[in-house]
Amino acid sequence: MADLRSTLDFLLYDWLAADTLAGRPRFAEHSRETFDAVLDTCERIAREKYAPFNRLVDTEEPRTEIAPDGSLRVVLPQATHEARAAYAESGMLAAAQDYEFGGMQLPYLVEAAANAFFGKASISIGANLLTVGNANLLMAHGTPRQQQVFAANEFNGRWTGTMCLSEPQAGSSLSDVATRAVLEDASDPLGPRYRLRGNKMWISGGEHEMAENIVHLVLAKIPGPDGQLVPGVKGISLFIVPKKLVDTQGQLTGVRNDVALAGLNHKLGWRGTTNTLLNFGEGKFPVDGQSGAVGYLVGRPGEGLKCMFHMMNEARIAIGMAATMLGLAGYEASLEYAKTRLQGRPVGEGGKDASQPPVRLIEHADIRRMLLAQKAYGEGALALLLYCARLVDEQHTGTPESADEARLLLEVLTPIAKSWPSENCLEANSLAIQIHGGYGYTRDFPVEQYWRDNRLNMIHEGTHGIQAKDLLGRKVLMEQGRGLALLAGRIQATVERARGQADLRADADALEAAMGRIQQATHAAWATGQPAEALANAVPYMQAFGHVVLAWIWLDLGLVSSASKTEAACAGLAGARAYFYCYELPKIDAWLGVVERREMICTRLPEEAF
Repeated sequence: MADLRSTLDFLLYDWLAADTLAGRPRFAEHSRETFDAVLDTCERIAREKYAPFNRLVDTEEPRTEIAPDGSLRVVLPQATHEARAAYAESGMLAAAQDYEFGGMQLPYLVEAAANAFFGKASISIGANLLTVGNANLLMAHGTPRQQQVFAANEFNGRWTGTMCLSEPQAGSSLSDVATRAVLEDASDPLGPRYRLRGNKMWISGGEHEMAENIVHLVLAKIPGPDGQLVPGVKGISLFIVPKKLVDTQGQLTGVRNDVALAGLNHKLGWRGTTNTLLNFGEGKFPVDGQSGAVGYLVGRPGEGLKCMFHMMNEARIAIGMAATMLGLAGYEASLEYAKTRLQGRPVGEGGKDASQPPVRLIEHADIRRMLLAQKAYGEGALALLLYCARLVDEQHTGTPESADEARLLLEVLTPIAKSWPSENCLEANSLAIQIHGGYGYTRDFPVEQYWRDNRLNMIHEGTHGIQAKDLLGRKVLMEQGRGLALLAGRIQATVERARGQADLRADADALEAAMGRIQQATHAAWATGQPAEALANAVPYMQAFGHVVLAWIWLDLGLVSSASKTEAACAGLAGARAYFYCYELPKIDAWLGVVERREMICTRLPEEAF
């Protein structure tokens, strides 16, 4: 992982000035030395406990067996248990938390960079994402008692966490959630206690025995006085539903909650991560002689989705990082293969000379094109995600003005941070397979697994269509378009700086024009004020928007000089930027064309014509 580490060092210190964060009161006990120590530890654990078992967990998928109490339980390879234990013992689950809460008070930027090692080593093993997000949500919206009982035990590794949103009949349509929550005791010390009944699907980490308890965060609706559920998302509330009931001190009571595993989902990728269907309140494990899973209200009734979005937004950035690291893993594997595999002969003045010895794949122009595309996608996406992580730190520790700007930029960039890597780093994995040729389809090489694992990320935490509607339908319009204007201002500042360097001037002009097209297309999409017309081409809009953001990232990286990087590394950065501006940025014209015309081909075609 030496290549990843040197890239992280460049992005963290030369570009984002992570070491200067130690000058802020929250991070005052830290320095570059402590940041590097965290990176060293995570790199070592990933190398020793994750990477060697990536293929194992792909082939030995989770399976079920009957437990002594008659329930289904999940069996996982021992390597998964050991990897999670090593991660928990490192303290990374509580990396960003207060010292008083057992945390390290690390900048989120450093935490995100350190976790990148695990995503690259084995995203299939990495089951800590939802636990941290679950606990962070409770720190933001839970009561002090809920934080001490549930969040604290997730941060210290005793328990794990999930989020339970989707239902078999509703999928991503959360307004159609049908799980019911009926009030049982409004004065319970752990929060108003309800009984939940319903079914949830696609629950990562929903059942296992890697920890002594699992904390489910469940979306459900509280019936009105007439016993009916309120339609739409406004009626959704959020509940803590532990697998095993606990007392007010966080100790297990010995009572199993009425939460039952209904089955496992066997996915295309991420096969080492348990993915479940859960039944809440079916009566298999009655509590006090009654069916219904015991759950404790988080926040106010009807504000469940608002609370859950705190976790979902974190998860979206994390999914973008997962996609990025899989893209970079495939890039490194195909680069190594291209440097060693002998195949074909170079094209000379007279064509190919069969009498000459074969050359390495990397000597062919098209192989270099595919390698450079992977590099531009993967390293550009990594830079974007670390930039977003830096905005999180600014939001929490900056001045009031800078914190507000960081908040707004994150709102606009989050759909891009999730969707752009999950689409383009998947394409990088496809190119990695292509470079391997027929061997790329076999399990003798890792690139087919990287592709399968990455294909899930275009759906994880909201599909492309959902992210696109969020971007064009809400984020670029919010606060009278202030977020879009703020991003345009940041981009223009980079453009002006780049115009001072002769080798960057043409790219600066291209970026300025591209951002102008984005603003023009945004206004054109909404010119009639009809959401159906504006959002008909939301995905092409998002694809173009993401490409412009990545072009900005690459130009900004071009302004950074680093004595720590070798001449070859600097040439690699310059080459990736040049590739992106030459091959990728021009694609936005086609995408934005249909947006500006409010093209309705797809929506107007009769169903019978499909």
